[in-house]
Formats: sequence, structure tokens, C-alpha cells
Amino acid sequence: MPTIQQLIRTNRKPCSNETKSPALSGCPQRRGICTRVYVVTPKKPNSALRKVARIKVTTGFEVTASIPGEKHNLQEHSIVLLRGGRVKDLPGVRYKIIRGTLDCAGVKNRRQGRSKYGVRIFNPSNPTGKKGPGPAKSLK
Repeated sequence: MPTIQQLIRTNRKPCSNETKSPALSGCPQRRGICTRVYVVTPKKPNSALRKVARIKVTTGFEVTASIPGEKHNLQEHSIVLLRGGRVKDLPGVRYKIIRGTLDCAGVKNRRQGRSKYGVRIFNPSNPTGKKGPGPAKSLK
């Protein structure tokens, strides 16, 4: 606890709420363009080849973002949607790419947790997953 004399000398500093995802500049998601798609190895004790992309965000930042899920179709110049959220075993990766939006396809053959990976519900009668009338029926 400071003395009154100490408070007179220097005022109390307000708490600074520094954001963990500055490239989004207060928005929930931001669009960006892939400048490089590559793999990195995680920190100890984990071992893998994690898929990441370097992204030029519309706010002007260039950030590293994780590509979640199995396989992806991203390459240089792909347009993606970013969200916040770090990857614990990859240093410096503070953003994730949203699957199933813009140029990033959803994860194929995903049955559980589909909403997180941009996968529509599987319906054998409607394999494309698109809404609207089905194939035209022939009249007899």
C-alpha cells in the first residue's frame, strides 16, 4: 500500500488491457491473403508437422495463422478469414484460419464437431449439401 507522499509523487497507473490479437483490431474476424503456406514443428514435448500460413491482413499486419483440421487446399494468394486463438505448442501463432469460408475448404469426411471445420451435414440424397430443389424427376 503506497503512502500519501508516494501517491503525490506518482499517480496510480490504470491497468492496460492489451489485446492478445492486435491484427484483428477489435473485430471478431478479419480477411487476409496467404503469402506463404508451410509447416513448422511444435515445442517440446510434442512432435508433429503443424500446417501454418503467413497472412497479410486487411488491417496491414502480416501474421502467422494455424490451419486447423486434416488436409487443406490453401496456397499462395488464397483469400482466408482469420479469427483469434493461439496454438499452445507453436510460438508466435496467435490466429486461426476459419475453415469452410472464402477460399479455404472445409474438412472432408468430418462427422463430429463439424461446425468448427466448415462441414455441412451429410445427407446421402443431397451429397453436395446445397439447398434448393433436387434433381428434376422424369414424368411417365
